[in-house]
Parts: sequence; structure tokens; C-alpha cells
Amino acid sequence: MRLPEPRVEPVDLDKIDDEQREALAVFTSGARDVTKSAGTVLNIFRTLVHAPKALTAFLAWGSYILSRRNSLAERERELVILRTGFNCGSGYEFTQHTRIGLDAGLTEAEIEAIKAGPADPSWSAEDRAMLQATDDLTRDFHVSDASWAALSFLTQKQQMDLVMTVGNYTQVSMMLNSFGVQLDPGQELDPALDHRPR
Repeated sequence: MRLPEPRVEPVDLDKIDDEQREALAVFTSGARDVTKSAGTVLNIFRTLVHAPKALTAFLAWGSYILSRRNSLAERERELVILRTGFNCGSGYEFTQHTRIGLDAGLTEAEIEAIKAGPADPSWSAEDRAMLQATDDLTRDFHVSDASWAALSFLTQKQQMDLVMTVGNYTQVSMMLNSFGVQLDPGQELDPALDHRPR
């Protein structure tokens, strides 16, 4: 975590207006009363709903990235999301997607190796190439020619989806870090991402 407390406090679900309630209804199976589902709306969304129209647009794009419309397989998608979150120093992002990544087929050992990046010797050539492209994007905002060539095992759409996935989660990480979104109840921060001032 970059900040020990929020700069933008998550909304109190008992005190939201109609526009915020409508934006959050997606998390409550369409129910208009999100207060009846308190605890199911993650801090990221309770923070972003301060700008309800932006949250709605954000969710529309995010639903593409996290759906089967994204041509990357779930495991590969989570591999690059986790590396992006780690590179951006986003404790919240890395924590949320560790669980999602495990559900998508990554192992605990792979989650640990993601922190070491493409240099970790345990990676296959394909995983290494995706991690290197992610590093290129989060460092230089451009995939080098060599890294692009190493992605030749992917289709053109998969290559594009990789870039769009990293771009989306770089943006997400910037918001989480800058707004000071804190972990949700019951979550533990990976010590490698605890950047809070002591």
C-alpha cells in the first residue's frame, strides 16, 4: 500500500444518493437498495462511486477485460494483471487478483515468481514473454520489438488484449494508489507491497 489511509473515503452505503445507488446496483443483482448488501461492495467501487458516471463507464470497459471477450486465457490474463499490479506498487490490486489468479489456475509458487518477473527461471518461454511485455509496458509504455516478436505464439487479437489488459490495470493501480483505497476486510497485504511510511 502506498498510503496508510484513504485520501478519498469509500462511501457509506447508508448515505448514498440515487445516482450512486444506480451505479452500484450491478453489485447487488440489480437491487436498487445496495444497503441490504453491505459488505459485498468492495472498497474500490465504494470509492469510485463518488463519480458515479465514471464508475459506470469504468465497469463497462473492465467487464470486457475480465470476460471471455478478452482473448487471453484466464490464467494468462491474471499473470499480466498481477505483474502490472506489482510493478505499479498496488497492494490492493495485487491482493484482489491473487485470489482471482489462483482461481484461474495460477499456483502459489507462480504468484510468488510473478514478483521476481520474467527473470525467474521457473517460467516457460511463453509466460516469460508475457511478463516481459508487461514490464516493457509498465516501464516504457511501449512493447519493444524483441518483446513483441517473443509474443508470436499469441494471435494478433491476444497481443492486443495483452496490451489493453496491462493498460487497464495500470490505470486501476494509479487510481488505487492515489486515492488510498485500503484492503477489504479479511485481506492481508503482501509484505513486498507495503510501501506505507513508517
